[in-house]
Amino acid sequence: MTTKEKLEQLREKSRRVELGGGEAALEKVKSTGRLTARERLARLFDEGTFVELDKFVTHRCTNFGMDKVEIPGEGVVTGYGQVNGRFVFAYAQDFSAVGGSLGEMHALKICKCLDRAMSAKVPIVGLNDSGGARIQEGVDSLAGYGRIFYKNTMASGVIPQICAIMGPSAGGAVYSPALMDFIFMVKKDYAQMFITGPQVVKATTGEEVTAVELGGALTHNQKSGVAHFMADSDEECIDQIKNLLSYLPSSHLEKPPVVPCNDPPDRREENLLSIVPDQSNRPYDMKKLIKMIVDNGEIFESQRLFAPNIITCFARMNGQTVGIIANQPLYMAGCLDINSSDKAARFIRFCDCFNIPILTFVDVPGYLPGTQQEFGGIIRHGAKLLYVYPEATVPKITIVIRKAYGGAYLGMCSGQAGADIVMAWPTAEIAVMGAEGAANIIFRKESEEEKKQKIEEYINNFYTPYQAASRGLIEQVIDPRDTRPYIIKALKMLANKKEERPWKKHGNIPL
Repeated sequence: MTTKEKLEQLREKSRRVELGGGEAALEKVKSTGRLTARERLARLFDEGTFVELDKFVTHRCTNFGMDKVEIPGEGVVTGYGQVNGRFVFAYAQDFSAVGGSLGEMHALKICKCLDRAMSAKVPIVGLNDSGGARIQEGVDSLAGYGRIFYKNTMASGVIPQICAIMGPSAGGAVYSPALMDFIFMVKKDYAQMFITGPQVVKATTGEEVTAVELGGALTHNQKSGVAHFMADSDEECIDQIKNLLSYLPSSHLEKPPVVPCNDPPDRREENLLSIVPDQSNRPYDMKKLIKMIVDNGEIFESQRLFAPNIITCFARMNGQTVGIIANQPLYMAGCLDINSSDKAARFIRFCDCFNIPILTFVDVPGYLPGTQQEFGGIIRHGAKLLYVYPEATVPKITIVIRKAYGGAYLGMCSGQAGADIVMAWPTAEIAVMGAEGAANIIFRKESEEEKKQKIEEYINNFYTPYQAASRGLIEQVIDPRDTRPYIIKALKMLANKKEERPWKKHGNIPL
């Protein structure tokens, strides 16, 4: 065979692989409203930068007539390229090729992609769209999932791992996404994730539920908290992933990228004077407050619909990425509960893994009381916050806006929990508990008239930030308008922070 003929053979083999399951199968995928695997990767990567790897890998299964079945590219496209000018590895499962089912070699392609990303110290993005395990391959397919889980675990905290559910994902296929850092889901009927489908649920429990109700994007973004972001289309989902990547470093060895900032670092925000009501039992929108402080009012919020009593988001301060945790008085008065503790703790650990400074905005009346919370393990779940803040070694800045009561105050990164700088607005109320509750204990033998007077005295003496400031428990009481300049100055001061921890294999977080 001549060189010319060999080149023609290469082109023909490449063309067949790039067609996936064939033109008819690709059109069937597109008719559902989703992009093909290759179209998804083309949208993710900067134009002309994607380099495909393992294009000609094939399966070696001979069971059930599989020796006669050709699966171009083994049902998954893998490779690397640049996203916003920075290198990223990615894989996209190809539903047009036998439903993107995972077999031995399919799994090995994904594992190699993870290995290469780890070696290069760059993020990995998985675009999942698969009917699940390739049953014809038996335990080889099952072992494939096991290998991927192991690689995900080894990569955890080393490189950012991002997954998008852009098609079906059931059984073992859901656990690789669960082991990654962030899960995006497309809000379409074709995108679902669950351990067992509706038919098995009905057979085992008698419950009737649709696939979307059981494992759709809204379910996992609002009810289960499994997913972190939701998009209306494949295109929007991929654009969101690119936005998230812009906030993150490539690995744990780097600091996050700093972008040019046209929002003055010394900007004073007059509207901050009126956002917090004078009556401490009145709600306000903490998200609006945060947007007044960060660069250009832009935040990228994780798990927006889940446990809305706490906010977790990325933002920038003078071009520098920060992770923000904040109580939201609009929901449950900003109380901490089981779900909000889990949500915040995981986000804090991610920020600490990847050198992202943490800002904490506090307005918390306490942990949510009640038998449901106690029986559900609020002590164990709430302890996660008490664990992750002291564990984190990144710069930690806390701003007490209003209420900061009891153990919940400690759980929101007080100075004793390891905050580097604690600031308080004059509206801050740092106390063991609410005034009426305290008065009912301290002044329980007094008359109602005397008790009312004592409550007023208690509020005047203890419901201010100055009691804590007099003990050195907070460093600064600041004019709310100066919050942005003060945070940016503190971040500059902490830029080279180094904090050592006692050597240990790892801690035992209260899971």
